Amino acid sequence: MQSNKGIIAIMLRELRILVSRPLYLFCMVIAPLCCCLFFTTLMNEGLPKNLPVGVVDQDNTSTTRNIIRNLDAFTQTGISKQYANIAEARKDMQRGKIYAFYYIPKGTTDDVMASRQPKVSFYTNNTFLIAGSLIYRDMRTMSELAKGAVGLQTMQARGIPEAAARAFLQPIVIDTHALQNPWLNYSVYLNNTILPGILMLMIFMMTVFSIGSEIKYNTRKEWLEMADQNIMRALLGKLAPHTLIFYAVALGINVYLYGVLQFPFHCSVGALMLSTLVMVLASQGFGVLVFSLLPTLRLALSACSLWGVVSFSISGFTFPVMAMHPSLQMLANLFPLRHYFLIYVNQILNGYPIEYAWQPYLALVIFILLPLPFLGRLHKALREFNYIP
Repeated sequence: MQSNKGIIAIMLRELRILVSRPLYLFCMVIAPLCCCLFFTTLMNEGLPKNLPVGVVDQDNTSTTRNIIRNLDAFTQTGISKQYANIAEARKDMQRGKIYAFYYIPKGTTDDVMASRQPKVSFYTNNTFLIAGSLIYRDMRTMSELAKGAVGLQTMQARGIPEAAARAFLQPIVIDTHALQNPWLNYSVYLNNTILPGILMLMIFMMTVFSIGSEIKYNTRKEWLEMADQNIMRALLGKLAPHTLIFYAVALGINVYLYGVLQFPFHCSVGALMLSTLVMVLASQGFGVLVFSLLPTLRLALSACSLWGVVSFSISGFTFPVMAMHPSLQMLANLFPLRHYFLIYVNQILNGYPIEYAWQPYLALVIFILLPLPFLGRLHKALREFNYIP
């Protein structure tokens, strides 16, 4: 009973600290919610549209003009300017005015009609990965369609029926179905992992900062005395208000993503709430672990920042982990975001039952329990270490 009173007293003390320092309000509530609004509004159309593309048409026939019109009809591609030569188009692409340009050499139409296999070229600026990839896909598709259209006209001119010509040009018809995200919405691909990743980063840093502040402001003695020198009790009382606030923020983001924006959601509300709670607790456990190993506020914050930022690259939502080097595949397991991403894919996106996601759940539980062997080191640091600016 006395221990419960101590934990409650520490919780009330921590709430007073949270209210008295605007930094906590900003990092725990304002920053995650502002990032949520920023990224979802940034990608509110799902895919970028009408990306500026140039054209160098040195043939200038009705056939090539038709190709250009069809290319401009693609959603992602917008023909912004036609150039007289490659040099002018290249300069504008280097200046960032266009992302790519499509080059049609002189004599293309004559070569097509004479079956001499003319060559068209397209140049993309893959410094902008998404824009370059989307435009490359459109221009390649347009080239294939143009080749098929010209071939169809040629075969019909030779007396071959249209149905037979189409069967010859495309013997196998591809029927594509994008599962779970049929709109190919980049916001669905990215925000379901970017936003939890940002929240995890905030949890890492705020957990470390709240513990390190006890050393910085020399209030650790009061904190430990309220817990009767029990480090577990001290941590529970200190981090419980953080858990409630971060959990409420995470649930609010989920309501916005799956309730307001109607992102794909194929699991129960209980499973979503459980995965969110485990994610918050695992992030706090990682923060406690880092400060236990590096009981210097500056070093611990730097380590958490580095770990949180690298999480976005190694968790697997931008580049598949299975395609990485085996050493990186093993390293990916040390990042909580990786395991939350697997839970999201298996349960929220695909709707699999929890038995198909027990391994990432177990990994996050391990992150929650990981600080326990190092609590003695943390207790010693709180009693003996001095703040190093």
